[in-house]
Amino acid sequence: MNTERIDTRQHILGCGQQLVASKGFVGVGLAEILASAGVPKGSFYHYFASKEAFGAALLESYFADYLSRVDALFARTDLSGAQRLLTYFERWIDTQCSEDAAGKCLIVKLAAEIADLSDAMRSTMLAGTDSILRRLAGCIAAGQADGSVGSTQAPADAAQWLYGAWLGASLLAKLRRDRSALDAAFSSTQAHLKLN
Repeated sequence: MNTERIDTRQHILGCGQQLVASKGFVGVGLAEILASAGVPKGSFYHYFASKEAFGAALLESYFADYLSRVDALFARTDLSGAQRLLTYFERWIDTQCSEDAAGKCLIVKLAAEIADLSDAMRSTMLAGTDSILRRLAGCIAAGQADGSVGSTQAPADAAQWLYGAWLGASLLAKLRRDRSALDAAFSSTQAHLKLN
């Protein structure tokens, strides 16, 4: 792909992510995405084979960006494992409480919607969430090694529990339109991991 083609493709994905984060995948049509991107309607298929292929590419792009931010945080050697985990979940709260729908977690927004709709998108989302779980487990293990995480639970199991709890808390926060479930998840995280 030439540079202009890649830039246009990324621009379509960026505009699409804002719309999908606000309205969901099914709630956004191709014409709306292309109008937002300022791209002629007929050119969509130069970049994506189908709306489903667009959705999978959107998720791949989302996870690449998200994981690079997680990696930067979890690589910080000036913070203990516990401090890195707390910072990660503080950022989660900030993101989910933001008024900007485009900045919110696409996993929370789309998991239930696309799981039965598109196997390609479900597989992409599963691979992305598995990558997040591996990183969380690695950070928990680092915290256990440096003594800042007192839990002796296997890091992979702890990561699975935490991630599920935070996804559930995010859904409750959306339903309630308040942050109480996220604050409870934060307190539970500290207690569950026995953070020092």
